[in-house]
Amino acid sequence: MATGKITLSSIAQLSGWLWDTTVNGFGARRQTKGVFYYLRYRRDGSQFMRSIGRHGSPWTPDTARTRALELLGILAGGSDPFTQPLTSEAFGAAVDRYLERKPGSIRPRTFAEDERYLRNHASSLHRLKLGEIDRATATVLAEIERSSGPASRNRSRATLSSFFAWAITEGLLDANPVTGTAKANENSRDRVLTTDELRKLWLTLADANQRFADIIRLLLLTAQRRDEIGKLQWSEIDYSRKLIVFPPARTKNRREHSLPLSHQALEILERQPHRNTTPFLFSEANGFRDWDKGKERLDRRLQIAPWRLHDLRRTCATGMAELGIQPHIIEAILNHVSGHTAGVAGIYNRARYEGEMRMALTKWADYIDQITL
Repeated sequence: MATGKITLSSIAQLSGWLWDTTVNGFGARRQTKGVFYYLRYRRDGSQFMRSIGRHGSPWTPDTARTRALELLGILAGGSDPFTQPLTSEAFGAAVDRYLERKPGSIRPRTFAEDERYLRNHASSLHRLKLGEIDRATATVLAEIERSSGPASRNRSRATLSSFFAWAITEGLLDANPVTGTAKANENSRDRVLTTDELRKLWLTLADANQRFADIIRLLLLTAQRRDEIGKLQWSEIDYSRKLIVFPPARTKNRREHSLPLSHQALEILERQPHRNTTPFLFSEANGFRDWDKGKERLDRRLQIAPWRLHDLRRTCATGMAELGIQPHIIEAILNHVSGHTAGVAGIYNRARYEGEMRMALTKWADYIDQITL
């Protein structure tokens, strides 16, 4: 391995390892995500290598070298500073720093999901210091699986693992608490609510929080994705044409989606209070966020087999098919780009489907009215 004094100049040219010639055991290594500072030392006859942190505030060659000297002094006194995290920073504060660095490096939708898992699903960890998080991670994952299902557990697990891996590179932790936790077995995504479950859900919404209940009603009446409705903005509603017009940035396939509205869906939109402090219908800022608590309260009243909010989209599509709606119309409502709606011709076909889409959604809404009388 190369040796030499670790400086800003040598860091800029670094392609592998470089061990400092002024402080024994102090090194730097260029990795995929940047340059990281390390300390190599021997204790009880074994050699160890621990990360000090990634190059960049607060770590520079000088600050990292000073930290290496401090750690070597602690080791010389008979204590191992690496038996505890290098910081007493709380999980919540570390998450804030982690998320500050994420935008721009990943897709906006992925960032929103990561933020939701870390801030909402893992909220019980926020008050803990990083060094206190061990088996608590497994407990949190079990709670997520109970409340939101195995898929949410697995996605939360992956997001937490990435966060803790970052914390290790920053010198905040020595081990990833997610290591050793189990992935859940995900059932195939074919859950469709039965007619009885659908009826019970609709009637139970009368006793739920009004804002959350209206979101659920709209999810069932429109077959749109959770965040498409939860983050619905006033500017996306065309009352004169009775449409919701989702801009490309708000759709999974990055294509504008014009969705005709049944009169039942339009009535729900028209009764929402118009707050001048926010462009969103269902929240003061950034769209509706309290999904987990809202669904948990609803499930306590509902008492049906485990289900996910995305199952409503599948339930709606399946229900329309059973009512005789043609597959290409259902695809257009779901904003799927495949089969009849693929390619340039599909763009023009979708415009011609507006009437058929409105009739299909009205037929489905009338069916819900019929079974819930």
